Amino acid sequence: MMSGPEFLAFCINASFAMIILAIGIAFIRLARGPSLPDRVVALDMMTVSILAFCGLFALQSEARAFLDVALALALVGFLATVALARFAERRQNRANQRENS
Repeated sequence: MMSGPEFLAFCINASFAMIILAIGIAFIRLARGPSLPDRVVALDMMTVSILAFCGLFALQSEARAFLDVALALALVGFLATVALARFAERRQNRANQRENS
């Protein structure tokens, strides 16, 4: 049976593996698409996965600086998602106006 620190180390390593797998899957969806909303969601998933990676690394290394990095990345990721959603909405509105003209 594993003791407390050994079990925590195992869980952290398993979590790193799952997060890297999630980033890889999201990257494939980002590259393949097929549509812009798919790519936006994949980019957002990658951002959240990288945030989890930063938080997990901060837990493992006991370096609080990575929590600041995660917070800054969360803000940038949110703004990027909102900007891409607004771009997609404007693009759709232009396509609708062309059809109605």
